[in-house]
Amino acid sequence: MQGVMRGYISTVDAVNRRIGRVMMYGIFVLMGILLWSSISKTFFLPSLWTLEMAQFVMVGYYILGGPYSIQMGSNVRMDLLYGEWSPSRKAWFDLATVLLLIFYLCVLLYGAVSSTAYSLGYWGSEPVSYLAGVVFGTEEIGRLERSPTAWRPYIWPIKVVMIFGMILMILQCFSEFLKDVLRLTGEDI
Repeated sequence: MQGVMRGYISTVDAVNRRIGRVMMYGIFVLMGILLWSSISKTFFLPSLWTLEMAQFVMVGYYILGGPYSIQMGSNVRMDLLYGEWSPSRKAWFDLATVLLLIFYLCVLLYGAVSSTAYSLGYWGSEPVSYLAGVVFGTEEIGRLERSPTAWRPYIWPIKVVMIFGMILMILQCFSEFLKDVLRLTGEDI
């Protein structure tokens, strides 16, 4: 059983580490877009796409970089009491809080799936089965949602990125949960 747990941990950690390391460079993409926005507003006609593209890049940067942040333990934590606790007590506390985080992320994931289904033209009450049908080719895409701005980009691509990022975060949270279970059994992680 511990071999399966370690295999899951190493696989999920490796995937999220690679994606997170790539997403670290997203800040430079964001800076380039904002620099072009400033240059175009100063010397040329303002670009219509820069503000929304910067928002899309920032969403990808945070959502896809989030699992790596969880893995590295670089998320914000109240250290008032936690810093003085024993490793065993920290592991028990982390077990409880990661379960709450998984629940919260599952609620967010359901909302993201519903919102993505809506952006693909679905107005029914079963967004999960609709998206599964779109993926497997049994459902048709309706009228695609667009942003109400002058640039009018489609919204569904960034919503798909959000779903993917939340799934990766949930997988990373399960990895952290299993790490805490192994710590409590005396295993070295």
